[in-house]
Amino acid sequence: MSEHAFSPEERAAVYRAIAERRDMRHFSGGEVPAEVLARLLEAAHHAPSVGLMQPWRFVRVSAPQLRESIHALVEAERVRTAEALGKRSDEFMRLKVEGIRDCAELLAVALMEGRDAHVFGRRTLPEMDMASVACAIQNLWLAARAEGLGLGWVSLFDPEALAALLDMPVGSKPVALLCLGPVEAFYEKPMLVQEGWAKPRPLSELLFENRWGIQGD
Repeated sequence: MSEHAFSPEERAAVYRAIAERRDMRHFSGGEVPAEVLARLLEAAHHAPSVGLMQPWRFVRVSAPQLRESIHALVEAERVRTAEALGKRSDEFMRLKVEGIRDCAELLAVALMEGRDAHVFGRRTLPEMDMASVACAIQNLWLAARAEGLGLGWVSLFDPEALAALLDMPVGSKPVALLCLGPVEAFYEKPMLVQEGWAKPRPLSELLFENRWGIQGD
């Protein structure tokens, strides 16, 4: 055991948050205390980022009419996605894919403008700005689970339309709508598994050694 390891209880708490994190769609209203929201955003801000570029930007949506406008954008994309799914269209439309009207807090997460100026770590992999934002969202997600709050990542929207609603500068790009707040219960399994939409694959099928597709002993 490394001398730098957390205590057994602390390690167990970290792994529990990872295992019990869920992409939540069902919220019970309520509120997120200001000090808790501040802790969650600070956790997100502690995420690693390539070249320390910190490309994340957060927009707290507190105006009811703006929330309604965002909900309309998501609903329009939900219908388009159903059309694109063909035979699974009806099945998809039965899924609850967002909690924008029900959650206590709605956060838009975006990539900042001027990202091309950041070359460190992005010369051959420019998408690492998105990877950095994803790390920030995951930090927030795990912290929210530890606080007993649900969080759902919604990506069903037209980025340009959402950027216009939020008065975002040219070159920036919204990548997530985060529904955050109290829930009556966390799903025992990921919702898409519970609803029969998809089945997760075991790690053993996704772990290779030395060469793609070659599994170790």
